[in-house]
Amino acid sequence: MIGTICLIVNPAAGRGGIHAALPDVRAAFSSRGIGMTYETSAPGEEEDLAARAIRAGVTTIVAVGGDGTCSRIANAILRSAAPCRLAVVPTGTGNDFAKMLGVRRYAPAQIADLVVRGQATRIDVGLADGSHFLNSCGFGFDASVLEASSRVRFLKGDAVYIYSALGQLFTYRGIEVSAGGAPGVRRGRMLMVTVSNGRYLGGAFKIAPHASLLDGKLDACFFSDSNVVERVRLFVGAMRGTHIGMPSVSAASVQQLALTFAASPSMEMDGELRTAHSSTVELKCVPRALSVMAAPGAIV
Repeated sequence: MIGTICLIVNPAAGRGGIHAALPDVRAAFSSRGIGMTYETSAPGEEEDLAARAIRAGVTTIVAVGGDGTCSRIANAILRSAAPCRLAVVPTGTGNDFAKMLGVRRYAPAQIADLVVRGQATRIDVGLADGSHFLNSCGFGFDASVLEASSRVRFLKGDAVYIYSALGQLFTYRGIEVSAGGAPGVRRGRMLMVTVSNGRYLGGAFKIAPHASLLDGKLDACFFSDSNVVERVRLFVGAMRGTHIGMPSVSAASVQQLALTFAASPSMEMDGELRTAHSSTVELKCVPRALSVMAAPGAIV
């Protein structure tokens, strides 16, 4: 075992579905001598708990939750500049970051073994509007779908985002945006803009099929607004990762990017909805900033 390890558990992850998994998670880590656990009692508390754990000398934090939980803990680690590793037991809705680490289908015992015996890898992270993100940052349709998904209580997992996206597909009106730093992309009405560090979005969509956590770049994708037929084609293409190259899609690999909107936009960041601080959002890649525990050979 390397250093001190703790778990930070978000009991609200996966729309409360985490409760069925928690006994196995606790048993898997406890049997390997890992019993220190912090549990959130309010939304967003992961950052404070992670900061407290780091001050106490913890050198590996295991996030038991979804993408938002991982993102908040990562922000605390990055702000502290401490030599602390991040691992994840995926119990959220989309678990996009866990996919990139290759552990989405791992049993708790496998992840516990990885934490105890595995080697850490340093990965890139994104920075947008003053906060770091691990997987994705999206504007327009993406943010609208995330907002709609909060009202869907009868589904879990990937089905939540798919159902919500289908509902918005025929009604969302698009956004006006201009981009600085993305060659060939001009101001115009967009259905959606995504800026990705990882490949996946909403669990079911391969939104940035060529993204890498190691290349020092973010993958920006601009979806021009279009008619319903083209929107359906984009929807199907995004699920398969074949939308790149469609006439209404422009893609660019960038180190930094500035997006300007008519007003401070709503934005999706690692599965969480927020409002930007101003009408211009600055984004950039921070190379090899975070140490993570991943399945062997998973990170590219």
